[in-house]
Order: sequence, then C-alpha cells, then structure tokens
Amino acid sequence: MKQVITGNSATAYGAKLSRPGVISAYPITPQTTIVEYIANFMADGELENTQYIKVESEHSAMASCISAGIAGSRVFTATSSHGLALMHEVLMWAAGARIPMVMVNVNRAMGPPWSVWADHQDSIAQRDTGWMQVFAENNQEILDLVIQSYKIAENSDVMLPNMITQDAFYLSHTVEPVDIPEQEAVDEFLPAYEPDHTVNIGKRQGFGSLVMPDNYMEFRYKMAKAMDDSRNIIKKTDAEFGKKFGRSYGGMMEFYKCEDADYVLLGAGTSVSTARQAVDELRKEGKKVGIAKLRYFRPFPYEEVRKLASMVKGIGVFERTFTFGHGGPFYNEVMGALYNDPAGSKPFIKNYILGLGGRDVKLDDVKDVFKNLEHETNNGITEEVQWHGLLKPQEVK
Repeated sequence: MKQVITGNSATAYGAKLSRPGVISAYPITPQTTIVEYIANFMADGELENTQYIKVESEHSAMASCISAGIAGSRVFTATSSHGLALMHEVLMWAAGARIPMVMVNVNRAMGPPWSVWADHQDSIAQRDTGWMQVFAENNQEILDLVIQSYKIAENSDVMLPNMITQDAFYLSHTVEPVDIPEQEAVDEFLPAYEPDHTVNIGKRQGFGSLVMPDNYMEFRYKMAKAMDDSRNIIKKTDAEFGKKFGRSYGGMMEFYKCEDADYVLLGAGTSVSTARQAVDELRKEGKKVGIAKLRYFRPFPYEEVRKLASMVKGIGVFERTFTFGHGGPFYNEVMGALYNDPAGSKPFIKNYILGLGGRDVKLDDVKDVFKNLEHETNNGITEEVQWHGLLKPQEVK
C-alpha cells in the first residue's frame, strides 16, 4: 500500500510493522508527531500487544526501554536534539548492556542560539556511545531502515542499539510517497525477538553489574568486535530486504555515478538528494562527477571509502555539522581510513561545512563546491576546511 506521508509518519509505520513490545518516548519538536502517530495506532487497536510507557523526560524514556529490553522485549523510542543529549548517560548504558533497540532521532541543531531546524550535531555528539548510526535520505528509507535495523541489531553477533537519523522538517514534516509493506511480509522478514539472556524470576543473574579492572576491557573489546562484525550483517540484511521488498540501499555506502568520476562529494542525509540532481546536471555539461552517500557512520565504512579513493582524483567531504576539531567528523573519519590504506590511495580531499541550523543546501551550493573541488585538486589547496555560504558581516541579522 502506498501513502503520501511525512517522515515522522513513516517512522511510526516502521515501528508498528516491527511489532515492538514496549514503546517509550517523550515529545520534542520536531519528533513529537512520531509519538502522536503511534498513540493513534494504539488508540485504534493496531498495536494490541504493545505497551506504551509515558514518562517525564527523554532520560526516563531510554531507562524504560533499557529495562524492557533486559526483560526480553523488542523496544522502540524516538527523540531529537536536546532530548538526545539528555539521554547521553543512558545511551552508554543501553550499548554496554547490549540492548538491540531501535531509536529514530530527528536531527535538529543544538542551542543556543535556539533552533529547531536540521543539523547533524545532536547525533554526531553521541558517536562514541556504542550505538550504530545510520542516516536516512528520504521517507521510504526511514520506514525500511526501522525494519532492517531490528534485524541487524538483534543478530546474535551484533546485539547493539541502532540510531536512525532523519533531517528535521526536510523529512520529518515533508510528505512523500511511501510504500508501506504488508504486515505478513514484514513478519516473514523480521521474526519475533527471542534474546538469549533475559530477566527470569527465580534465576539469579547480573545485568550491568560491577566488573573489576581485570575484566572490563574485554567487555569493551566485544562491543568493538560486534560493531565491526555488523558491517557484513548490514550488507546481507540490505540485500535480503531488497530481494523481498524490491528496495536496496547499497549497504554501508551508496555510490552514484562514481564509476568514471574524477570528482566526488561524500555526504549524508537529505542534502544528498540535492547533490544527485547537481551531478545529473553537471554530467550533461561533460563534468565527470559523482556522489558517495554515507549511510552508516557507525560502523564507519572504511572499506568503501578506500575503494572510492582508488577511483577518483578528488573527494569533497560535505557535512551538516562541525565538531570543533580539525574539520568535521566525516572528514576526520575519511582521512583516518585512508592514512594506512594498504593500496596507498591518497586523492585530494577537502572538507566543506554547509547547511548548519537548517540552512538550505541548494543546487548552486553543490555546484559551487564541485567547482572549488576541481579547481583546488588541480591548483593546490587554499584551505582544508571551508565554511561554504557564510553571510557577510553586514548581512547578519
């Protein structure tokens, strides 16, 4: 069944189709309608075997999900921006406890100055919590990712929580045609969750108990290995989903017209859609350009990045956040992946910061970035990190 729905509605449908046992969330703009759509499903009796836990904060919502996960339930939550930041402590707890929950974060800028518009800093700030992170480009991908993410996270070789991110308003409140699969087909793809270890009355067990220094490091190593192992499971799950539902997203990273490209932009989220159109138009002008869509940030697709580096002359890493180090987080990860690349691939690489706080990334912006990337690849770099489209002092309101 196809419907024209928002990204938040697609999120709610994805959660419903995945049959969670427990949902707990707290409203925050622009995530609030996710909670409202789910509440409507429950009021209409469409989530009969699901319990919704009302809480007083995002911290409590995550704590409730952790408790339900330990009890053996499939759990779902959603949040945004400062709500995600309030969860920080318990995000680490969820990952360390190996709770394979799914959370959708509607990417929104952090204040002050106050903003409710798209920016990736909220999720990027949680990159070291042990959660998997995947960026959605459109509303269909959001729904499909919710279903896929449960299958990936619940794999016995992974057992890590998965954060799906979608850009505020560009997706959350914008309608697009979305194919909603039949429940029976989803049930075949995503069977009921049956964890190996749960709380059992009368059975003495420890969950998140104190561990001494001679054991703690091994726990973290197992998490790191699970994150590494998830790469193949992500690819396998995406391929399996594509075979069953007719939609596949390239696994860890999607290459668009990169096979013969000289210059490629690497980015994530909705700005990739604009970049695709820019690529199509520049191709008509004879420019050999392409787009590498970063889907998973955790685990990071270093193998795909190395493959890309072996194919092109220049890579422009464009991102909707900045982390106050030397360049943005995507740029740092790309550079790190290539430093010890066995193939020795070292194309020209430059970082572009744009679209912060919901500022539109327009076709001309992308074309300007491609033009700058080509020029500096051939004539030498002027600055490694470029903030694109900054207003002149007299233009700042």
